[in-house]
Amino acid sequence: MELTIDLAVLLAVVLFVRARRKPLARSRSDAWLTVFLALAFGVLVAPTGFGQGVADFMGQLAQGITQSANP
Repeated sequence: MELTIDLAVLLAVVLFVRARRKPLARSRSDAWLTVFLALAFGVLVAPTGFGQGVADFMGQLAQGITQSANP
């Protein structure tokens, strides 16, 4: 039996664990590492169906907010 793990899933778990830490305990380099991991996660998830659905939803949400702000 072969065990495989998706890199996007692994990054999601790492980001979840890092996000639960207290912000006061983070150094500047630690914060930048979290930003880099989040960007890498976004790049890995974006071409998937889930990523496209999230992008479409966020686009519709932004468009709705823009239209409601400009009557």
